[in-house]
Amino acid sequence: MNIKINRCIIKLKVAISMESGKVCAHFGRAPEFLFVTIEDNKVVKKEILPNPGHTVGSIPQFVNEQGANFMIAGGMGPRAVQFFNQYGIEVIVGVVGSIDDVIEKILNGTLEGGESLCSPGVGKGFGVEKIHTDADDNNDHHHHHH
Repeated sequence: MNIKINRCIIKLKVAISMESGKVCAHFGRAPEFLFVTIEDNKVVKKEILPNPGHTVGSIPQFVNEQGANFMIAGGMGPRAVQFFNQYGIEVIVGVVGSIDDVIEKILNGTLEGGESLCSPGVGKGFGVEKIHTDADDNNDHHHHHH
């Protein structure tokens, strides 16, 4: 248990399918992949690598060779997800927007399904996550009071 949590806090490497600075909707067609290394909640390294070519299993293997723990994409077929999971890579899909936004959300823990970044399998408790976000929203409203 502890090992997972510690790895999450200390060092994280995230692969993001990228198209002109945004998350690419379909990971296999992404022209390039951004690998972001995060340590102690700071981005310590970013590398952009070209798509190695979309044959089945080629991208999961490529992402695994880069040592990434997470794969972020707009969308991905179940078969591809299984390939990533075989390498022990957690897949986060349904992510849209600019790469900078996504990185910021990873750092502050608000990436959609963000709870599961640290503890795989927890993501199913959506009810609990919704309560958190409601509370966060309420805090935001305080800023608007003059």
